[in-house]
Amino acid sequence: MNEELKRFNEVCDALERGELRVAEKKDGEWVVNTWIKEMILSGFRLGKMVDRSLDGNHGYPFFDKDTVLPRKFTLEDNVRIVPGGTSIRRGAYLAPGVIVMPPAFVNIGAYVDEGTMIDSHAVVGSCAQVGKRVHLAANSQIGGVLEPIGAVPVIIEDDVFIGGACGIYEGTVVSSRAVIATGVIINRATPVYDAVNGTWIRANDQGRIVIPEGAVVVSGSRPMRKGPGVEEGIHIYTPVIIKYRNSKTEASIELEDFLR
Repeated sequence: MNEELKRFNEVCDALERGELRVAEKKDGEWVVNTWIKEMILSGFRLGKMVDRSLDGNHGYPFFDKDTVLPRKFTLEDNVRIVPGGTSIRRGAYLAPGVIVMPPAFVNIGAYVDEGTMIDSHAVVGSCAQVGKRVHLAANSQIGGVLEPIGAVPVIIEDDVFIGGACGIYEGTVVSSRAVIATGVIINRATPVYDAVNGTWIRANDQGRIVIPEGAVVVSGSRPMRKGPGVEEGIHIYTPVIIKYRNSKTEASIELEDFLR
């Protein structure tokens, strides 16, 4: 084994133990460890295609690089992975108490903290950072940002609720206790309207759009202000903060104890 591949495996092992993270919060700001992203990319370059099919090619054919195959868990990891087609890739960290409902996919470099639930058909993309006690509802997608190297991956902080069929993509930081309602799509190119304060939230100087702590975000729209669409009454999709989290919100999103 060459030194670069050895180093890649060491980094992946540390990522799986939660000793390393692609992004960390320092002095209130999320900072990217770019060297870890570079190491992950090297793993794809160094890997060789292998056949990992089950029951032969007529059953379940799988082919992937031998450096990024699904990671292995033991009972001692205390991660509940319900049978049914879930795949968790090498170099991903799932903390004790995480629940994964089938089928779901967690990509390399992702970090999923304690007590989080990943519901069926949910995706946690490469290098995405998901906090404690988060609920990723069915068919939600947390985008992965492996390239460019310096870009901050999608960040979901503690106690966030992501509704079904949501898409949280590049350049987005969802602050703690926020609630993203069913079907909301957020990325750095789409401004969010804060109807509580009457202000717009747009990408900051670092290219990140930050959803405030405790914000409750729903799908909305705004009329076009120029171009042919104005006369036709065309509206543009816009996420809207309709309120900030309160006791009524807490009751509506609370998970039953038996699920955990």
